[in-house]
Amino acid sequence: MTRIVRPYGDTGGDGMVQLSFTLPVPHDKRAEGAAAQLASKMGIDSAMVVHARQIDRDHTFFVVYGAARHLVNLDEVDVVERDFPVLNPKQVNELVKERLGRKLCVVGACIGTDAHTVGIDAILNIKGVAGEKGLEYYRELRVVNLGAQVAVPDLANRAVEESADAVLVSQVVTQKDAHLHNTREMAAAFREALPPGRRPLLVAGGPRFDERSAAELGVDRVFSRGTTPGEVASYLVHRLITTEREPIA
Repeated sequence: MTRIVRPYGDTGGDGMVQLSFTLPVPHDKRAEGAAAQLASKMGIDSAMVVHARQIDRDHTFFVVYGAARHLVNLDEVDVVERDFPVLNPKQVNELVKERLGRKLCVVGACIGTDAHTVGIDAILNIKGVAGEKGLEYYRELRVVNLGAQVAVPDLANRAVEESADAVLVSQVVTQKDAHLHNTREMAAAFREALPPGRRPLLVAGGPRFDERSAAELGVDRVFSRGTTPGEVASYLVHRLITTEREPIA
């Protein structure tokens, strides 16, 4: 199997890609030329503007098509591999009941000004997502969903009150890196509120997170787009029950 790859468009190895972006200029021929020049500087040969639409007085949205010059070595790709098995609800329930001896408490929220609950609800609510039940469906999990726009101090206080084993935070709003700032603030709040041996597992998730950024953000795990409730439940069991970790009082 080849380890050096390039994009596929019409034929294998042609490198064809489609790129979209917005420029702060009104739509005219010069604007289209600027879009093509930008694409060229980004490493796209024979860049063609295939779509341009002015979206307000001073901004135009572009779609550009062309051939990427760059190659990718698969051996140099850095990703976070899943290091735990994905369990079904029955297996999760059995492990929690047998090894923890009580229900595992999960507190979830959207923090800061983020009002988008679709992510946290997909993981926590019993209806789940794409036919897979959320964590409320697991009889040995006790789920506390605080909803949207929860202040970080309120989240920390509630987690302490509930003796939470894990705290799940969903962040969809990413303007000016709000998701990163909010997650760092949450991690700092829990460091201040509890000693290391009593802190809950901290998990952040959202479509714009880099899964490699957990240590930088001060959390135990980061999940990105496409994560399922089963993956989250399996990770909680893996970290809190089936592997060595400081006990939670």
